[in-house]
Amino acid sequence: MRVVLIHIRDPQFYAIQEGRKSKWGNPEVMGFPPIGIMCLSAVLKQAGHECVMYDQANPETPMEVITKAVVESKPDLVGMSFLSTTSYPYAKIQARAIRAAWPEAKLAFGGVFTSLNALQVKEQCPYVDFVCRGDGEQLILDLLQNLQDPSGVLGLTWAKDGKIVHNTDRKLERALDQWPIPDRDSLKLDFVESMPLDVPVVLSRDRFTTMQTSRGCPWPCIFCDIPIFNEGKWRSRSPESVVAEMKDLQSKGYGAVYFVDDHFLLQPKRIEAICNGIIKEGIKIKWGVEGRVDSVVQSLFPLMAKANCRTIMFGIESGSQKILDRLKKQQTLEQIETAVKNAKKSGIEIVHGFFVVGSPGETAEDMKKTFSFAARLPLDTFGFNRLCVYRGTPLWHEYMTRGLVNDQEDWYKYFKCSEIDPTCMKGPDINDERARGLRKLFYIKLFRHPIQTFTLLRRFLRFMPLRDIYTLLSKPFKGKKSGATRAEVLSRAVEHQDMKTNAADLTRVSDEKLEEVLQKQSKN
Repeated sequence: MRVVLIHIRDPQFYAIQEGRKSKWGNPEVMGFPPIGIMCLSAVLKQAGHECVMYDQANPETPMEVITKAVVESKPDLVGMSFLSTTSYPYAKIQARAIRAAWPEAKLAFGGVFTSLNALQVKEQCPYVDFVCRGDGEQLILDLLQNLQDPSGVLGLTWAKDGKIVHNTDRKLERALDQWPIPDRDSLKLDFVESMPLDVPVVLSRDRFTTMQTSRGCPWPCIFCDIPIFNEGKWRSRSPESVVAEMKDLQSKGYGAVYFVDDHFLLQPKRIEAICNGIIKEGIKIKWGVEGRVDSVVQSLFPLMAKANCRTIMFGIESGSQKILDRLKKQQTLEQIETAVKNAKKSGIEIVHGFFVVGSPGETAEDMKKTFSFAARLPLDTFGFNRLCVYRGTPLWHEYMTRGLVNDQEDWYKYFKCSEIDPTCMKGPDINDERARGLRKLFYIKLFRHPIQTFTLLRRFLRFMPLRDIYTLLSKPFKGKKSGATRAEVLSRAVEHQDMKTNAADLTRVSDEKLEEVLQKQSKN
């Protein structure tokens, strides 16, 4: 059977390298590859099906080109994958465009957002035939075998005789090694390695991709939906399969890989085996991971560095223990400081800190503590984002109880906590305090830790124009004293707050209004 897979993007969150093509002749995009549809494509082809992939980030295949290609090829199934609330409006527009051009199409949605909101998505999008929940590898194979009567397909939400049917959940698959290596060759698009979360600060010009070596995170942070999606479980691939994929990537010319695991730093023996395997096979690929500061694997940081681990990203969140406890991070300031210092002492080149501001109960004094704490840590890079609330998270359920959100009306919306929670600081006050904190932090990094700072800047200068570096450094010292978030944000290189605001606005409009907004955006 023939399948078309489309990765839906919020166009605010990736950067096209205008007019630039890789040595493989493909357009270059700054952002993360669509590993979800790449995994599904490999599974489909292994089972004997045909599969064509599209990524909306590709400037050569915008939405209208994808729609035309789908209509011309008339596949048996069109799958659209997306991760978040802010991508949902664009998924609806793509699905409506295909349905209008080809009424007989079989359309499916998949991804984290749809998994957590399947019934609501199906009700709001009757033009989408199937909403897929959970892991997609076996689900899509089962669906293709039962397109005419999917009543037995686990993890599927669909409609029969005008009524929505919510099939039994699919059990989480623990045997992850059974699935083939993602199909990276069929998508004619190359990616530039940048900072995490698609922030356009270039780290290298090596051929770049992502890998997933485990799924899930068992910790109960109140703002995170990962434990809900993965039922609080952590599942991993074997070290042998990870090393084999790294070896395959090196043979294809890749020089940089980012592991998109929710928590890589979990099992010491597994990490040790992966590192030893990389060293034994002579794999020179630089790689990066995310993990918690309370990980017990810190004694392996030197081995990770020896195995070419270049980057570790820690979810620090706050420099106030009160706020860490409020967010249920289950970590201490001492643990954070120890982990960051251990990583740097071990030879990890880039240690990044994720922080949030605008948390429930946070005061200006708490924010000052956060920036002072960040200045004390030997971090190379950092990001300070406004805390947001998403449906399904513990914080969302708290807000339901407090009457701050309506689950029936607000399920598809994106809120900054400061917009709806009276225990949060007001948005303008958060922006003012953050602007002051960033200025102070930059001064300290530049003048108290000049070697570390200029080492990082030297890396950026190898791959970025000098004007972009100037913007990165000067933006905290510019802007209005008050006003919209976009006037006070550090820069797009550190945070997409203005773009997040635009994306949030789009989640709250009707489909008809959305199409009108998108048409206006395309003309600007």
